[in-house]
Amino acid sequence: MNPELAKLGRSLLVPSVQELSKKPLKEVPPRYIRTDEDPPFPSHPNPLPQVPVIDMHKLFSREEIERLHHACKEWGFFQLINHEVSTSLVEKVKMEVQEFFKLPMEEKKKLWQKPDEIEGFGQAFVVSEEQKLNWGDMFYMISLPTYLRKPHLFPNLPSTLRETLEIYSVELKHLAMKLLEHMGKALGMDPNDMRVLFEEGLQAMRMNYYPPCPQPEVAIGLSAHSDPVGLTILLQINEMEGLQVKKSGVWVPIRPLENAFVVNIGDLMEIVSNGVYPSVEHRATVNSVKERLSIVTVYSPRLDGDLGPAPSLLSPQTPPLFKRIGVADYFKGLYTRELRGKSYVDYLRIQPQETNTN
Repeated sequence: MNPELAKLGRSLLVPSVQELSKKPLKEVPPRYIRTDEDPPFPSHPNPLPQVPVIDMHKLFSREEIERLHHACKEWGFFQLINHEVSTSLVEKVKMEVQEFFKLPMEEKKKLWQKPDEIEGFGQAFVVSEEQKLNWGDMFYMISLPTYLRKPHLFPNLPSTLRETLEIYSVELKHLAMKLLEHMGKALGMDPNDMRVLFEEGLQAMRMNYYPPCPQPEVAIGLSAHSDPVGLTILLQINEMEGLQVKKSGVWVPIRPLENAFVVNIGDLMEIVSNGVYPSVEHRATVNSVKERLSIVTVYSPRLDGDLGPAPSLLSPQTPPLFKRIGVADYFKGLYTRELRGKSYVDYLRIQPQETNTN
């Protein structure tokens, strides 16, 4: 595959929120005030439902496959327990990511985004100087396939973090492929459809740091969006909650279970499943007390492939709902836009033809 394919886009450089939060601020700067978002802490009179929990050990049974199908179809999110990634590796990842964000600024600067790229420290999807910003920093990089790694990023990570992520990236690729195979089975897809699309897929990691915020009621850690990828596997690093999922128009907070991953359907899986598994809007809120950290591993089809509804799911009764597009072209189009809601997946929908009344 041509490494040029991995030049997917850029994001405008912005200040580090972690550094900004070290100042004695009474209020957030105007560019972080988010009147464009729903209030971060809506009041709910009733106890809210919780996202489904799927047990990896039970996915050989028809019953658990049906639970997975229901979770993907109705929620687009689930927590995965008994996922077979070792607890000691997960704990190492948590510790190393926390240490990574403690690096002095001069060390981080070596890993900062370049003006024409999206990988490195910074924020993603910043396309104009007027755009409102998130109260959070990220470090983003392509982790697999290895030849698409940026030579100035992965090799220059602190050695212990680098070694840990080498193992973690392989483990999470195996986990993603197992989950995709189970989803294919639940959808009634030809097993080859999923394999051909994802086997040599693109894996990227995004580490998030949301510092304490002097006005958490007006700021947002990460804008409401659906993930523009195939599958997202989130590991909560510390005990601060902040992830919210939109369910039936209501923002539902997720309380991560111990030693579980939070998994969600991305836009690409909505396209592959021909709309059966919808990607769901979610966002990150912030608080005034403590930082929140997470590491998100996303898995997408191979960049030199093309993308559309799985052939085995199409019939005269179920025509394609989405256009076919090259995977690299999909991502290049994505990074020219602000990440907002589900606008990009909607752009790829096939519009119903106007009925000819003549």
